[in-house]
Amino acid sequence: METQTETAGQTTVVPEESTDERLSHGDGDHERLAHYVRKDKIVEASVTGTPLVALCGKVWVPSRDPSRFPVCPECKEIWESMPKGGDDDGD
Repeated sequence: METQTETAGQTTVVPEESTDERLSHGDGDHERLAHYVRKDKIVEASVTGTPLVALCGKVWVPSRDPSRFPVCPECKEIWESMPKGGDDDGD
């Protein structure tokens, strides 16, 4: 959509800017799923209220017990495609 502005007898067409936000901040299906995030960020986010970013891109502040929800299929697919690594906690 374009907007027209008039200044002293002149008309200028200003193109409307649009953005495509891919991160979900709403209360859609992502709110009913348990997401995969870095372990070291979970406690920090729970204490400080810092938003987390899941593997699927979901951004949220944890406030619920994730064990009550099914695992996000996008997070699970990404996690399973990642190389198994050399962390010392056996996961």
